[in-house]
Amino acid sequence: MSAVSTAGGPVGKSGPAVPAGGRERDEGRGGRKARPLRWLPLAPATVLLLLFLAGPIGYCVWIAFTNTQLTGSSTSDFVGLDNFRRAFADDNFRNAVWLTLVFTFVSSIVGQNTIGLALAGLMRAASRPVRTVTGAVVIAAWVLPEIVAAFLLYAFFRREGTLNAILDWLHLPSQNWLFTLPILAVSFANVWRGTAFSMLIYSAALSEIPKDITEAAEVDGANGVRRLWHITLPMIRRSIGTNLMLNTLSTLSVFGLIWAMTRGGPGNRSQTLPVFMYDQAFLKSLIGYGTAVALLLLLVGALFSVIYVRLLKVEV
Repeated sequence: MSAVSTAGGPVGKSGPAVPAGGRERDEGRGGRKARPLRWLPLAPATVLLLLFLAGPIGYCVWIAFTNTQLTGSSTSDFVGLDNFRRAFADDNFRNAVWLTLVFTFVSSIVGQNTIGLALAGLMRAASRPVRTVTGAVVIAAWVLPEIVAAFLLYAFFRREGTLNAILDWLHLPSQNWLFTLPILAVSFANVWRGTAFSMLIYSAALSEIPKDITEAAEVDGANGVRRLWHITLPMIRRSIGTNLMLNTLSTLSVFGLIWAMTRGGPGNRSQTLPVFMYDQAFLKSLIGYGTAVALLLLLVGALFSVIYVRLLKVEV
């Protein structure tokens, strides 16, 4: 004789069956109890991020709205937007913004990006020994410490340096490049040091282009320029956007290279925003004003990031 549950449903040997609704309610209650436990492994990392990242950033934002100084007055009063108004009214700040844009455009957007793509294309068509030697030379400049690279380029551009020695040997006019063209000198130094990163990104991107596509275009009569413009660049456009974004953000924050070569001089003719910020915050002891400049530099980087992210969006 089959057993019947009190609720009218069948009963097995192990006891009455649990209604499906009750089972879902129990699982729901258990899931709600267990859900916070899944976040426990992330708790130490979250605490460390809040302590060592979000905390200092929040403190820097607060300092930017005060008149904090390293020396002199020991008080720190809230001054609102005064530091930002002072920056936009400062001719030296506007000059630093302009030089930062020039330095970024020349050394990153044009220099590293273009030369890196050219080197990647040439290395792809070269023999293995040529690729090995070229890659070793270019990457060696990249792995050098920034201060070492700065002193090497300082020795190259100074009045008694290597560049002028070569020009004198060729009977061409020479000059003190760090005095006459300081922003271009530091831009070239940044190109020399950072091109390897672009070359590696583009080498990886070019290796993913199927050879049959370029061979078919070559059979159809497309020359090198047409293949580059209509095939290569469209197929690696996302790598181009990624490389531009990473290079731009890293170039905006370059400090050691410029400081070791020119210290922002002569005068302020190579004083980009990081150098200007350091000068105001630590040499002139205006921590509040220097931090405000740092936040404005952060906004410039965020603006470039938004532009590149929009360009990287997948076309629908």
